[in-house]
Amino acid sequence: MSAPTLLRPAAARRRLLAAGGWAAAAVALTGVVAPQAVAAAPQSAAPASAHASAPAKPSAPSKAPAPSKAPAPSKAPAPSKAPAPSKAPAPSATHATTGDTLDEWIKQAMDVMDRHGIPGTYDGIHRNIIRESSGDPKAINNWDINAVNGVPSQGLLQVIPPTFDAYHVTGTTKSIVDPVANIVAACNYAADRYGSIDNVWGAY
Repeated sequence: MSAPTLLRPAAARRRLLAAGGWAAAAVALTGVVAPQAVAAAPQSAAPASAHASAPAKPSAPSKAPAPSKAPAPSKAPAPSKAPAPSKAPAPSATHATTGDTLDEWIKQAMDVMDRHGIPGTYDGIHRNIIRESSGDPKAINNWDINAVNGVPSQGLLQVIPPTFDAYHVTGTTKSIVDPVANIVAACNYAADRYGSIDNVWGAY
């Protein structure tokens, strides 16, 4: 059997209606909660859950580190000074001819020729001197074509002035009749034209 339903007096029902509305009156009278009252409960809770689930604000991004400064370029080394040019060797001193014999003059001339790389043997020099001047350092040819042209051959090896000037060797005097200067210049010319005074057997 179902439980008996308790009915409240009419005056009590009116007070409940005035205080809580129809839903409250129904509960009071019947003890049963109206579905509308139950359904209304979640609506009041909805705003709270909405507030609770609000996403947090994203944190501001961190600043990128400032780029480091490039190192200052190193200074280029100062260029080294060029070495001072070496001084040119002083010209060898002029040596005057000494002695008064043909043998001495030839030997002195050969010393100069050796220092300058001029070829020639004692015999080759001596042979040509005897043919050209008979050993007289002041001999002058005044009758050949050179004399006619105004440049007579002179000295031990009968050299004309233009040839003597062109083939003069440093260290000897500038006199065409100086025995050593004459021999060395003539041998220098003969080496240039014939390879050596030794290869000369006649007028040259």
